[in-house]
Amino acid sequence: MYFTDPVITVLSIITCAFLALVVYGRKRKVHPNYPPGPPRWPIIGNMHMIDVKRPYLTFHKLAETYGPIYSLQIGAQEMIVLCGYETVNDALVNHAEEFRDRPNVRAFMDLTEGYGVGFTSGNTWKVMRRFTVSALKDLGVGKRTLEDRIIEESNNLVKSLQVYKGNPFESNETINAVVANIIVSILLGYRFDYDDPKLHRLILLVNETFRIAGTPMAALYNAFPSLVRWLPGSHRKISANARELHDFITETFTRQRNELDVNDQRSFIDIFLVKQKEEKPNPSEFYFHDANLTALVADLFLAGVESTSATLQWALLLMMKYPEVQKNVQNEIEKVIGSGEPRLAHRKQLPYTDAVLHEIQRFANIGPLGVPHCTTEDVTLKGLFIPRGTHIIPLLHSVLRDKEYFKKPDEFYPQHFLDSDGNFVKNEAFLPFSAGKRICAGENLAKMELFLFFTTLLQNFTFQPPPGAKLDLTPAVGFTAHPLKHETCAVSRS
Repeated sequence: MYFTDPVITVLSIITCAFLALVVYGRKRKVHPNYPPGPPRWPIIGNMHMIDVKRPYLTFHKLAETYGPIYSLQIGAQEMIVLCGYETVNDALVNHAEEFRDRPNVRAFMDLTEGYGVGFTSGNTWKVMRRFTVSALKDLGVGKRTLEDRIIEESNNLVKSLQVYKGNPFESNETINAVVANIIVSILLGYRFDYDDPKLHRLILLVNETFRIAGTPMAALYNAFPSLVRWLPGSHRKISANARELHDFITETFTRQRNELDVNDQRSFIDIFLVKQKEEKPNPSEFYFHDANLTALVADLFLAGVESTSATLQWALLLMMKYPEVQKNVQNEIEKVIGSGEPRLAHRKQLPYTDAVLHEIQRFANIGPLGVPHCTTEDVTLKGLFIPRGTHIIPLLHSVLRDKEYFKKPDEFYPQHFLDSDGNFVKNEAFLPFSAGKRICAGENLAKMELFLFFTTLLQNFTFQPPPGAKLDLTPAVGFTAHPLKHETCAVSRS
């Protein structure tokens, strides 16, 4: 059992308080083709079985016994876990409509209040998703204008690391600031200085929120929200952090609304405010209100900072851990680019570098649980019946570690994306951004950032651990998988 003593205490209180409820003592009525699963305890279901710090490991292990589609009960919540590429792809792509919605997860609702794009369903999600994709495209995602902005930020990052002159430092704050400035410039239309306390405060809110969302206390809160909401604990910081972030966003767009020029739309907020003016004559189905704007900007800021910065932190750690891989990347960059400026057009000419970047994303496994889905109707998947409204866990950890598609799933092995001649090859099980209708809206932005930041950094520095340091590849606890805290030496190659 993996629970800490305080968690066991809380579970005991919950069990004693509700044990008299007859409903949990009754025999469950189950469809004959309902997915199998482990026996449940009253009230807590299968919570006693799960490593609450890294639940994806338990979920992956359970698939060995119960198959790639199985059921669990977490508190009162019935869940279906989907494991392996074939199963997850079948659900999210081949049955995209049936697996389109999001379940009502208490911690996520505290973040969004039911608005935005990340955790909404139905028409709200459809309208906000369509608008987001269109607006990001209008603001240069995938185009030369944004590429130039990322390159400029990459050069600023190089200057920031040169200050350390090869001495040890923690890279997470600097990387967070650089990545945050890209999404901030898109959303708000300006950038922060790296030492701006407002920027560091916003980044702290992001990092803290994602860390807390993956803690045992947050798991208890999601399982028993009506009771745990009244208990002290870190879970209460999620809503407090959300309020602070939302207040900043509201203050920002209120100011920009007063200065809005419909003929000069420079940011995501500007485009939304113009759309808001256009849509107001039709109030019966009005989605472009301030609450959706606040949640939408928060969604994009949280996701835009967290996933890309975590991946870049893993990239530097893995280059320190595998110096021969780092040297091969540098040799390829020297051969193709030399001392010139890395551009997106170079990617096809850098097959080894591209393979390493893909393998970093696969191995880092930033979102191991995936974002939960919810079925919009009754559906039969691989002969098993899943009712409408079921909470679905598309276990991305099991996809990125699928031994049917990756020769060495638990190792860092760039050859997963190379053929025998050294050419880059796609792997259909590479789904770090998920798949189907809910695939990450910022996928193209993330790919641009990762390639340009990574190649620029390795062109300018060799990354080494401090003398005597031991590099630990165990991920930290959190909803997203960051590396554990460590120091880095960026040795200039000039």
